Amino acid sequence: MQTLLWPVWNRRERRLRAGWRLLIQLLLWMFTPALLDVALGGPLTRLVGGLIPDFIVIGNRIVLFGLTLIATLASTWLATRFLDRRALRELGLQMDAAWWVDLVFGLLLGAVLMTLVFAAQYAMGWVTVLETFAVEPADTPFFVAILAPVVVFVVVGITEEILSRGYQLRNLAEGFNFGGRHPRAALLVAWIGSSFVFGLLHVFNPNTTWISTLNLMLAGMFLGLGLVLTGRLGLPIGLHITWNFFQGNVFGFPVSGNDFTSATFIAIKQGGPDLWTGGAFGPEAGLIGIAAILLGSLLIVLWVQGRYRALAFFESYAVYTPLHGAPQHAMNLPNEAAG
Repeated sequence: MQTLLWPVWNRRERRLRAGWRLLIQLLLWMFTPALLDVALGGPLTRLVGGLIPDFIVIGNRIVLFGLTLIATLASTWLATRFLDRRALRELGLQMDAAWWVDLVFGLLLGAVLMTLVFAAQYAMGWVTVLETFAVEPADTPFFVAILAPVVVFVVVGITEEILSRGYQLRNLAEGFNFGGRHPRAALLVAWIGSSFVFGLLHVFNPNTTWISTLNLMLAGMFLGLGLVLTGRLGLPIGLHITWNFFQGNVFGFPVSGNDFTSATFIAIKQGGPDLWTGGAFGPEAGLIGIAAILLGSLLIVLWVQGRYRALAFFESYAVYTPLHGAPQHAMNLPNEAAG
């Protein structure tokens, strides 16, 4: 009986193995927001429009992404509590003072890097500024129109980081940490593996190419760097939010192939070679975007070194800590794999 259950059940940890946990959580992440939107989206949209008439145009998007955030947090809590048998904070959500400082640094870093991307393209004559504070439809107040993308990118930054760098990376690291003896190697493999999945999750975006998919895998490693060095999601979440928001709604670039130019601080016309600019997919698919990722990675390393006075993989992220108890190591049951 134990032999039959081995591919599914980890006897030492008394929980499903990593692959099954990842599959179930991914299905929850995919379908729970849609179900919640079907149940509550319409009434809440009408309620928001009735209470704040100016929000009628953007109410549906705000409600949808608000429900997405709630559904993601709820489904992730269920997965961590009943599948992983751990506390939610173990996904890099300790929320201590250092976490919030890292979040602020991530917010600043994303804004600065995308500003440099815009400045480089502008200096090369590859973007033309058409207008400022552009809104579609034109009769919508700018501060109202810009609220929807703010909500969208805050939710995207939180939910995608909890999924990719929080849940997936953590469970992959534990799964690859066979016997509990190689946490550093397991964390490295999980970092690469979760970044590979992150790129594939965007493969059906508009204007996707194989180059853009590979570049998004690199972007996934960039976003995960702060986590594997600190064990906290604050920096990746902040970086993800402002990288996307400044890309799409400050400077008017496509965001991973999507058009968010219904409200932009700067409306542009894109020119220049796609190899450098990323073309219709956005800067992430171009060499300038890659340069920004490499520069940002260097700045993250310098930040971690300066703030934490150490630079090493956060190896405990690959070690399972039960909801009630100490971390489990190979010495407990040497014949049972850790995944």
